[in-house]
Amino acid sequence: MSQMTRVSIIGGGGYGAAELLRHLLVRDDVEISRISDKDHVGKTIGEVHRSFMGMAKADIILEDILPKACAKDADIIFLAMPHIITAKVAMELLDEDVRIIDLSGDFRLNDINDYIRDYAPVHPCPERLGTFVYGMPELNRVSIQDAKHVASPGCFATGIAMSLLPLAKEGFLKNSNIRTVAMTGSSGSGVRPISGTHHPVRTNNLKVYKTLHHQHRSEILQTLKSAGAKNTSLDFIPVSAPLVRGILSVSQLDLPKNEDEKSLQRLFVDYYADHKNVIVLPLGVSPEVVAVKNTIRVEVGLALRIDEDTGTRTLACISAIDNLVKGGAGQAIQSFNLMTGRDACYGLDQPGVWP
Repeated sequence: MSQMTRVSIIGGGGYGAAELLRHLLVRDDVEISRISDKDHVGKTIGEVHRSFMGMAKADIILEDILPKACAKDADIIFLAMPHIITAKVAMELLDEDVRIIDLSGDFRLNDINDYIRDYAPVHPCPERLGTFVYGMPELNRVSIQDAKHVASPGCFATGIAMSLLPLAKEGFLKNSNIRTVAMTGSSGSGVRPISGTHHPVRTNNLKVYKTLHHQHRSEILQTLKSAGAKNTSLDFIPVSAPLVRGILSVSQLDLPKNEDEKSLQRLFVDYYADHKNVIVLPLGVSPEVVAVKNTIRVEVGLALRIDEDTGTRTLACISAIDNLVKGGAGQAIQSFNLMTGRDACYGLDQPGVWP
């Protein structure tokens, strides 16, 4: 029997919590201590998340309890709530003897000006910005292992960064402009239905939203800078796609160096050699959402074109992720694994569902 880690979740009614539970309930090294949620008080997780109904552990009750009470018997607590709300809850736990993994955007950014522009006019505890370890194993694996507080990355930020991190490390993202279009599924909008994500207006439809001003833009730039990018700009256009799960991102940039497809391919393969969940596809093969759906897997693909008239070298970096797994709760569990002495992909290493 593996050593047991006691886990609590605050915000148990959302898609993020459902994804956390999907992976944690079946593990013999995890004990779910408490689950707090204000919208489903007294209900079991099987009643709130139908996929758990009938399972042996589906009778865990969601409670409306104070943060400190929820964390009392936990080694690690997951915060699975919207931004602003999360920061106010976290304030009550930051000095407690419990490790925190936050799935919201409240502690991802280091600069208060970025937070004010992208999330809210006021941060409940701005002095804590920059104190959380950014929970991306492909960038911060060692730091995550000993972290007390982890800020789990956003979905768009994860998908886009995965296709660009090797370039940042190699120094190719200096004085460059990245042009990205990324399509996302409806689950990224959360469990509460709103007019813009309602199924009748989303199915059989594609639409751009938050054009050039999505809140993950600052996070992406911050992540790339920490990997080695310098004086890099990003034009990011998100697209609402008729999917439930998945993000497909396409980033284009001009290469200043005389690189070819094979050398760039080798750069990516070498960078991700120790991250078995990241699959660098053969040249000529493009990532697909269906290949990574329901998994922690990331597909990355490259294409290079040299303009016949100007000689401009344009590189396209393409990635596919599941926004709720690698782009959400699954990546939070990767941090959990590292914090408890496991391989990042422990309990997550399964193939996708094809087709």
